Amino acid sequence: MDAAIQERVNSWIRGNYDQATKDTIAQLQKEKPDELADAFYRNLEFGTGGLRGIMGVGTNRINKYTIGMATQGFANYLKKTYGNTEIKVAIAHDSRNNSRFFAETTANVFAANGIKVFLFESLRPTPELSFAIRTLGCKGGVVCTASHNPKEYNGYKAYWDDGGQLVPPHDGNVIREVEAITSVDEVKWSGGEANITLLGKDMDNAYIDMVKDLSVYPDVIKQQHDLKIVYTPIHGTGIMLVPQVLEKFGFTNVTIVEEQATPDGNFPTVNYPNPEESETMSIGLAKAKAMDADILLGTDPDADRVGIGVKNHKGEWVLMNGNQTAVLAFNYMMEARRAKGIAQENDMVITTIVTTEMINQVARENKVACYNVLTGFKWIAEKIKELDGQKNYVIGGEESFGLMIGNQIRDKDAVSAVALMCEMAAYEKNKGKTLFDKMIELYIQYGFYYENLISITKKGMNGQKEIAEMMEGFRKNPPSLIAGARVTTLLDYQLQKGTNLVTGESWKIELPKSNVLQFLTADGTKISARPSGTEPKIKFYFSVNTSLAKKEDYDATFALLEKRIQTIISDMKLTG
Repeated sequence: MDAAIQERVNSWIRGNYDQATKDTIAQLQKEKPDELADAFYRNLEFGTGGLRGIMGVGTNRINKYTIGMATQGFANYLKKTYGNTEIKVAIAHDSRNNSRFFAETTANVFAANGIKVFLFESLRPTPELSFAIRTLGCKGGVVCTASHNPKEYNGYKAYWDDGGQLVPPHDGNVIREVEAITSVDEVKWSGGEANITLLGKDMDNAYIDMVKDLSVYPDVIKQQHDLKIVYTPIHGTGIMLVPQVLEKFGFTNVTIVEEQATPDGNFPTVNYPNPEESETMSIGLAKAKAMDADILLGTDPDADRVGIGVKNHKGEWVLMNGNQTAVLAFNYMMEARRAKGIAQENDMVITTIVTTEMINQVARENKVACYNVLTGFKWIAEKIKELDGQKNYVIGGEESFGLMIGNQIRDKDAVSAVALMCEMAAYEKNKGKTLFDKMIELYIQYGFYYENLISITKKGMNGQKEIAEMMEGFRKNPPSLIAGARVTTLLDYQLQKGTNLVTGESWKIELPKSNVLQFLTADGTKISARPSGTEPKIKFYFSVNTSLAKKEDYDATFALLEKRIQTIISDMKLTG
């Protein structure tokens, strides 16, 4: 074993770690030395979004000690920032294995540092944490979750006083404070238990009332109250609030997928608890088909992502992708608000640079300001803060099955998204149509935009290095031709530089630095490359478009666009 790795292992064997941890290390030394090396070859990085990783012993794993050290660093920064002012934080967790333990560990460390803690009494959706931070006037917050990752993972997302995740300068400052904690002996583990207050039904009810106020057409829901809705929480936190919110909206015919209704960190019915995966939604799809339902909805373990299933133009059940879901939601909020006479001249919507360009087109046609920010809802939250008092925020979202509706939270919210999608389905059913029918109408009106993505993971100690080399190759030698179309523009968000590859002209990108590359081609195609900040993974996003003259041309046009994306993947020599 590498000497540096062995020293990290030895420091845990010698240090103030519990006996169960030391016994596990001894067992791995004997039986799985490679696994032990991977668990200790580095310190799990506290990135701009916090921590995420596989649970287990070691410096490169999610465990009591890495969680505790991260919390001590965050607490130190809060105290440096706010001094003698009362500091309050809120803490939530999802249904994953150990999430409650990690949340209680986080609460105890904050409390031992003299910080007042509001800890949810049991699992809750991530968006309710954002709402609680704003409602209670907290200076920060934490949710213990690994979102839609497999069951082996857990994580730790850090929030600031606006209810959004950390952005500059706070993200970098917190990272420095966390990195300054070099020993578990520096962590205040206990002694402040009196500083912890539990949150429960009162906060739930306030959140539910807030979501109900987002409804645009309650009168339509009254007419379509028996809309056949099938909902699956995929063993996650959505079960705590989604059924109650749908009832509050006035829907009376909601079927819960019982096989996936019980919170369970082992996610026994799925391999990957992500509602964008057809395998994950298969039980719900079967139930929706058997019942001849109107809409299927699924939320991930921490209920910030939503997937929807509907009947297509042939009557077949299909899953909408995240871009389609976002287009439908954005269009509805703009269209319905205008029809109801509640639209404002300073309304704005916000999307991200890797999300479909169709949203920009819809906003332009509706004369609503649309802002494009970096990937992640923290940047949507930051843009709202920047334009506070100038613009009226209506909706934000991105391709990753996330929506943020209304001004009361600052992170993606699948609970309100489920309610909005059901209202939209009721609105279209009232006109004798489905959401898929509406999607085709929008394609005819605004252009047929089609998107897809692939995710490439490089495992092990060399994974991050391989991905960095891949990005550097594209950065230094961008392709000149992709799928027969000339690459005209390179956007490098890390260098904050745009380049016209035809004329050589360049300009500054007015967004924060981010390791993202985008290639734009002469035929309107957009390809984005974005490595993960927390995992050895890189995503490639593909967006193509053409016109759609009539509904009958949908299948042929879809096949054309799908083939174009496959050609792009082949030309760029990408494998998922």
